[in-house]
Amino acid sequence: MRLISLILVFMSLTCAGQSVQNFSLTNVSTGEYVALADFSSQAGVVIIFTSTDCPYDHYYLSRIWELIETCQSRITLLLINPNPEESMDRMKKYVARNKLTVPYLWDLEQNVMSTLAARKSPECFLLQNTGGKFKVVYKGAIDDNAQTAGEVNHFYLKDAIDKLLAKQKIEPPEVRPVGCNIRKN
Repeated sequence: MRLISLILVFMSLTCAGQSVQNFSLTNVSTGEYVALADFSSQAGVVIIFTSTDCPYDHYYLSRIWELIETCQSRITLLLINPNPEESMDRMKKYVARNKLTVPYLWDLEQNVMSTLAARKSPECFLLQNTGGKFKVVYKGAIDDNAQTAGEVNHFYLKDAIDKLLAKQKIEPPEVRPVGCNIRKN
């Protein structure tokens, strides 16, 4: 029985090349729904699972800002909070305090988190758009140094974005993320 459970867990893990179905979540900044299909004219979409509480999210906030500033005109960035214990009001304050300019979506039912098999906060997924269909082409860490931005040697997510836009193969397609575990409902 344990072997069957392990096989099912392994099969549910997102891997590079997995298709991602459309989803629609509430943007806590505006109260409006944002759907993946809204970005069907973009080359790709970056999803970063994040939290208002996790210290790793705070370590990465300036680097996420840099990604927003350097990539937003070329690719869509979405921040998704899958933590049901964090209220919408708390997330709105987080958005205002940090002056976030990208959609901050609340995955209250943890459907998108489950679909992508996200485990950490922050954990990122780069989705490539091919004819209006999205597939995962990179998943994992933003870079190789969670705590010290000045000591980063590998900018995994930014490199993957650049390769996607240049129509090059993304290597590596997956890097183990570092961060807080996302609690499941």
